[in-house]
Amino acid sequence: MPYEVFLAFRYLRSRRKRRLARATSIAAVVGICMGVAALIVAFALSNGFRDEMKDKILQGTAHLTVVRADGRPIENHAELARRLREVNGVVSASATTYDGAIARGSKGTGYAVLRGVENDQASRWLKEGSFAPLFAQSELPNAVVGADLAARIGISIGDVFQIIPANDQVTRRLRVAGTFRSGLFEYDSTWIYVAFAGDNHAASVMSVQISDADNVKEVAANVSKLLGGGYTLIDWQQANQPLFSALALERRMGLFIIGLIIAIATLNITTMLILVVVERRRDIAILRALGATRAGVMLVFIIEGAVAGAIGAITGVFLGLLLCLIGNHYKLVSLPADVYSISNVPLTPRLTEMFLAALVAFVLSVLATIYPARAASRLRPVEALRDS
Repeated sequence: MPYEVFLAFRYLRSRRKRRLARATSIAAVVGICMGVAALIVAFALSNGFRDEMKDKILQGTAHLTVVRADGRPIENHAELARRLREVNGVVSASATTYDGAIARGSKGTGYAVLRGVENDQASRWLKEGSFAPLFAQSELPNAVVGADLAARIGISIGDVFQIIPANDQVTRRLRVAGTFRSGLFEYDSTWIYVAFAGDNHAASVMSVQISDADNVKEVAANVSKLLGGGYTLIDWQQANQPLFSALALERRMGLFIIGLIIAIATLNITTMLILVVVERRRDIAILRALGATRAGVMLVFIIEGAVAGAIGAITGVFLGLLLCLIGNHYKLVSLPADVYSISNVPLTPRLTEMFLAALVAFVLSVLATIYPARAASRLRPVEALRDS
């Protein structure tokens, strides 16, 4: 074993180390550990929030929306849907309408969005009841209402309530066939699913679902070539760009601040090694007198600081993972749904990000050893032995 490695580990375990140096060593390791753990939790929280928002949005909205460029309704929606389904990557295409309305129940009124659908595409969100009555013949049209909207205006399954569409002054009556909960407050508090009237009515938009939502740009380009310039395409990334841009900015700022915390924690390693150098002046002088090079002396203290940083980084990774598991098990990250749209955020750690957090902490730890290691290598043996 090289003497530099032997001495570095010997100094780390030394019982002769003064209390201040020992306390500083412990503080350095704990500081790096906590910083790495905080960085991993911040990464996981950012990932969980972004993924949860993305999943909720993609479940309830079209991956690709097709509208006429002149803003007029789509008359030939059945033929257009058939052509869209022929595009490679498109799973389904259906006509959809969106209309603003006022919903009135036994407890009061509330703003609503009437979404006309051709199938039970949102059945995964169903809380109570069924989508089937929407597409069956009945005396009164049926609807599936967002759970928060239903609670606010005081309606439940089987109740009849009134709606006043924004583009029509005639009051309509609907029967509640079910309620849904998507997890997104905007949908649960405003949306009402109703049956699209079919071939006899024009569609507002065409909702297109694709097999890989992340590949939406390529599919949109193929659809644009097929349809020409008479239609405008809006993919889910464009529609939600402000949201994801804000999340990205928040992520960068949060990670920058935690990175500064880790950098400050690594300064404890500098302090620790300065104290060790002062404490080991006689040992350093003897090493130099025996022929140790300046590079060898520097390497002793660099290894000592690197080992402390590595211990802190590795324990920080395990601590961060443990905190993520505890947070997910007990659902500790709860948010007001009316502000953040989702009520609970899962912590989603990723291997590459954990490795990056540990690597950054380790590199900063090594950089923090340079000054005290150079100071140790420049000690003159004669002066150090004379003063000891």
